[in-house]
Amino acid sequence: MAAPLDHYTGQTACEDSHSPLRDFLRTETGSAAVLVAAALGALLWANAAPAAYASFWDARLSVMIGAHGLSLPLREWVNSGLMALFFFVVGLEARREFDMGELRDRRRLALPLAAGVSGMLVPVAVYLSVNAGEASARGWGAAMSTDTAFALGMLAVLGHRLPSGLRIFILTITVVDDFLALGVIAVAYSEQVDVPALLVAVAVFGVVLLVRGLGVRRGVVYALLALVGWVALLESGVDPVVIGLAMGLLTYAYPAAREDLEHATGLFRMFREQPTPELERSVRAGLASAISPNDRLQGLFHPWTSYVVVPLFALANTGIPLDAEQFGRAFTSPVTLGILLAFVLGKPLGIVGASALTHVLSRGRLRPPVGWGAVTAGGTLAGTGFTVSLLIATLAFDGTQLENAKIGILSALVGTFLTSRLVTGVVAILPAGLRQRALLGDAETITDLVVPVDPDRDHIRGPRHAPVTVVEYGDYECPYCGQAEPVVRELLGDFGDVRYVWRHLPLTDVHVHAEPAAEAAEAAAAQGRYWDMHDLLLSHQGALRLDHLRQYAARIGLNVERFDRDLRSHRGAARIAEDVESADLSGVAGTPTFFVNGRRHHGAYDIGSLSAAVRAARERAAVGAR
Repeated sequence: MAAPLDHYTGQTACEDSHSPLRDFLRTETGSAAVLVAAALGALLWANAAPAAYASFWDARLSVMIGAHGLSLPLREWVNSGLMALFFFVVGLEARREFDMGELRDRRRLALPLAAGVSGMLVPVAVYLSVNAGEASARGWGAAMSTDTAFALGMLAVLGHRLPSGLRIFILTITVVDDFLALGVIAVAYSEQVDVPALLVAVAVFGVVLLVRGLGVRRGVVYALLALVGWVALLESGVDPVVIGLAMGLLTYAYPAAREDLEHATGLFRMFREQPTPELERSVRAGLASAISPNDRLQGLFHPWTSYVVVPLFALANTGIPLDAEQFGRAFTSPVTLGILLAFVLGKPLGIVGASALTHVLSRGRLRPPVGWGAVTAGGTLAGTGFTVSLLIATLAFDGTQLENAKIGILSALVGTFLTSRLVTGVVAILPAGLRQRALLGDAETITDLVVPVDPDRDHIRGPRHAPVTVVEYGDYECPYCGQAEPVVRELLGDFGDVRYVWRHLPLTDVHVHAEPAAEAAEAAAAQGRYWDMHDLLLSHQGALRLDHLRQYAARIGLNVERFDRDLRSHRGAARIAEDVESADLSGVAGTPTFFVNGRRHHGAYDIGSLSAAVRAARERAAVGAR
């Protein structure tokens, strides 16, 4: 029976084997179904019991502290309160992309920034052209913003043949989109501004910057300051969701360092020997400090925003009465038609047009991370406006116009699905070579592996100059590396054009025999039998003492005396240290960690996941070769 997938997701002494970006993508995609269910539930509720729906969300909830407090309708608590948490998570993801993701290469910011801005301006122009001279023109903000959950959810349904890089491209554009949309809300759709309250909010934000500059890491301090800032913005008339994005953008993201993980291991061992409350607090603090605040907060809040906050927002705002008369009125309304055309036509035109113009003006130096067919598909998928569009619609309209705007937003989802399906269908019928170029493009990819493979130095299995290289940082005592070994063998058997490289990363703080085992492999390499020793070590991970190493040397026909001499002199230690240094430079903190053609492989390392990564790398290499 095949091993379960989670059997191939473990790592020793490192951060979770799923990166925050992968977790974000998976959660957003899954939450799209919950979001659809919430929107449908709101429609059913509003049509089955319209009075009950309206009275429930218009009911006021008061929070009082002594003589002071807030009293808001339930819908306002959701739109201005819980949605601040949603924008906080958006800010976290934007900061992570800037610190660790595709945008860490600042040159790559220009094209998605241009595409994101144009992908908002063109839909606004379309909406205004339809609503020219009408009072409804003030609702232009409802026609510009992409919903990340719907866009990525639709990509999961339609994009099984699209490159994985398209997800990153869409996500980057939606981050720009959300940031600008929030600025529009703050400037164009806020009430009359109360200057003293706004100054209080600005002062609170200044305190947040001061506290962060002093190195304070206590989350409760920032939470209290954010709450005060939220109340001040609410009183000022500026939509308080602004504070969420600002706090998210201030939250650093960085990979877990091996030194921090080793320190956490030492603290845990001390606690194991002496389990006192003081050491328990030290262990928790040490574990927390090893992971960036951005990672911890995303892990804590992202599921809540995806599965609770945004669906609750949809439930509170999507409910409208639907009948033939309502539809007839809506589709003759410039509000509905403007929003529908803005998303279905304006969004893809803005994104694809700006990407192409940036490419031309830069003389080819700035290129999208995927091919133009994939960019076009991404442009159509970006036409899925929902969350922020609904939020702005509730600020810009009321009564019949608000109902028409909601119908336009929901209709745009259907239109976007159909146009996206058309684009992906056209790409799928192209000839194989043209299709690969249309999907993958020819942009250079970011290389995560800092020290490139050197055929004259590295231990290589497979063709010396193969188009695809799989690098594994491993530890001979790591059980997960042992689980990965048969997968690697199967991978090499299935693909004849793949070379495999093993680099040492002995985790000496948790595996006491890992370093001697690595030196034994290097001692065997000195006699030309590296891979024989490598295979024995991984197949006997529970027997790595010195006497076992000598037995393995004899079994594979080594000169045992020379082998012993090399072990005693630590002949291979310098080579192992070089591998460890290269791991540190590439941000590797645990084992096993895989790189495929220089790109770090995130997620499971079962045969299906690694094969998919190899196929994608091979296709990209073939496109580059042409």
